Amino acid sequence: MLLLFVAFTLWPMVASWWYSFFDWDGVGPATEWVGFANFTEVLTSGRFWHAFRNSFLFSLVAICVEMPLALLVAILLNSRRLRGRNLYRLLLFLPVVTTTAVVGIVFAVLLDPAGGFINELLRSTGLVDSPVTFLSESSALPTVMAIDVWKGFGITLVYWLAALQTVPEDLYEASKVDGANGPQTLRHVTIPVIAPIGVVILLLTFQRSMNPFDLVQAMTQAGPNYATDVVATYIYRYAFNPELNAPRYGFACAAGVVFGVITLVMTALQGPLLRRQYLKGSR
Repeated sequence: MLLLFVAFTLWPMVASWWYSFFDWDGVGPATEWVGFANFTEVLTSGRFWHAFRNSFLFSLVAICVEMPLALLVAILLNSRRLRGRNLYRLLLFLPVVTTTAVVGIVFAVLLDPAGGFINELLRSTGLVDSPVTFLSESSALPTVMAIDVWKGFGITLVYWLAALQTVPEDLYEASKVDGANGPQTLRHVTIPVIAPIGVVILLLTFQRSMNPFDLVQAMTQAGPNYATDVVATYIYRYAFNPELNAPRYGFACAAGVVFGVITLVMTALQGPLLRRQYLKGSR
């Protein structure tokens, strides 16, 4: 395990740091030392910050929309009175195990204004008169975000279902004896118990949703006009885009390092919240 960690995690991290100080095209040894020039260019690039804003918006939508919805559905599916709840869990988890690139390609075809199934369905039902351009410059980002929420919903649901299993049954019985109704039990029993785990789920959701590279690349290739560009596609474009005269691996490494540091800081800032909830839950 240590060897795998060094080969596939530690070494790429160290190499990215090292090459970020060079003007390197990925061929042969890196010899042209440029110091912090790549970092300066990244930090002053409006397009980088545009891509970072989009990446952050993906996380914000996942945290503010996906997490609460998944919690509500998890509470419903946790009820023993619900028939077929295992089937519902399976159906909601299926998108998670579907390859993201395949999901992106399929939705790009379904949303195609020229004969896509969804547009044909909308027109046949009379909801629209003309094709809807779901992947236009103004609507592509919210469209891809919605699909990202659909894709990640199942794993967040599983996290919440696991959290709900930690609520002691006798607390529910005590709330019934006290005459509490469903919303009161949720507010005063369920939420306080699962709150520490909820912070962990928030961290996991944040880290997962900050990098929607495969979905964006499969659906829009960061377009149109960079409307759906995220940091991962920004890095990919400079490292592998054949339209460039020569790949800029050194610059791409610098962008990756900057993004990694920013993400690490944002994750660390959530640490006090995690610690506070853990201490509250252990009382």
